[in-house]
Amino acid sequence: MADRIPAYRRIATDLAEKIRDGVYRPGDALPAQRELSAGYGVTLMTLRQALQELRDQGLIVQQAGRGTFVTPAHAAYRVDTLRSFVEDLREQGHEVTTRVLAHHDGVLERLRLLGGRPAIHQTSRVRPDMAPALDGVDFRAVSLYATLAAAGVTIARASERIIPGLLPEELAAHLRRDAGSPVFVSARTTYGLDDRILVEDRAVILGDLLEIRAERAATRLSLQWGAAG
Repeated sequence: MADRIPAYRRIATDLAEKIRDGVYRPGDALPAQRELSAGYGVTLMTLRQALQELRDQGLIVQQAGRGTFVTPAHAAYRVDTLRSFVEDLREQGHEVTTRVLAHHDGVLERLRLLGGRPAIHQTSRVRPDMAPALDGVDFRAVSLYATLAAAGVTIARASERIIPGLLPEELAAHLRRDAGSPVFVSARTTYGLDDRILVEDRAVILGDLLEIRAERAATRLSLQWGAAG
């Protein structure tokens, strides 16, 4: 009976079991296609049929010029709260790290990594009279909102607009994607109690890692970021 099962399907089943058993973890790179085809003793064409099966099952993602990766673990960012990207992702148990790319004159440019992989480029511009509160702060470990709260600033509300877009050339190297790759662009404005603007944020979010999810109930609408695929 086993001989009647196509080779590509047997390979797909074996790789799927390894993914589910944790041999290959979410976000891990699979071995190169030539290495896999040699290991299974099949042609590249047969191996690629097996990978197509795994793509159809949502178990892997393939990135041109970079390789094949196990689909990242699901991540959700609620956009119906005043919390930050990082707070929401960490609450779900995801490893999120921040690289500070620039910090001057009330402008804070950061790169957010999810599981060690660049996922979000974020630029925050703080109202000029609030800029001194940012001096000397290590934003790799401390959030902007927490910094403002420590300075006695109360956040009243925020408005956010999210649109699909294409990755601009100047951010391609930071996010390790080709220019023109699909992204979401978030423009968020945060206001204080006096209804003056406190912070203007612009975030470029990789469209092949995250998606927008909505949960509708009779009395509310909950919007979330979730892993694509």
